[in-house]
Amino acid sequence: MLTPAQEKSLSKFMTKLLRHTPEHYGVVLDPEDGSCPISVLLEAVQAQPKWSWVKQEHIEQVVRHSDKQRFAIEGGRIRARYGHSHDKVQYAPAEPPSILYHGTNKKALPSILKQGLIPMSRQYVHLSEGTHFATLAGSRRGESVILQVDTPSAKQSGVTFYYAGNEVWLADRVPPGCCSVMEPEEKAHSNHESSNR
Repeated sequence: MLTPAQEKSLSKFMTKLLRHTPEHYGVVLDPEDGSCPISVLLEAVQAQPKWSWVKQEHIEQVVRHSDKQRFAIEGGRIRARYGHSHDKVQYAPAEPPSILYHGTNKKALPSILKQGLIPMSRQYVHLSEGTHFATLAGSRRGESVILQVDTPSAKQSGVTFYYAGNEVWLADRVPPGCCSVMEPEEKAHSNHESSNR
């Protein structure tokens, strides 16, 4: 159980994630209703050192006790009922850098190399401009692998890219021929480059 003070503080943070700046935390909201899977919200909350111990029942407690019924949970998804900074969460198609990165784990690699990147339970495939976010995403679920996405060839295959802010890019899918596994020495080199910018 959360204390009243923790509940209030977590409620404020959830409001930030679900209404105002989801892109700062790697959360992508459904354009139709502004919802996301509870598991995605929970990952974003736990990524903050202050909230690393939070479990799904704590989020459910905040939703239940919210004085103004701020949040709704339906079918494993959570959304803010009102007050979004964006009326509808829409992403405009944009011109991506020539290489984007996607973090995954070794277990998922064989099916990605066969089917390409598909959104699974999310609405879009998440890609990033640097390897930092991709490494974080991949390391959550075991031994991480970074994939490089060749965006010019993906676009030739009919893929549309959307910019979600904060170096995060979205695509409906990415064909297998546009993905390659990044070698560890390339990873060190690109991290070195980005730290020199």
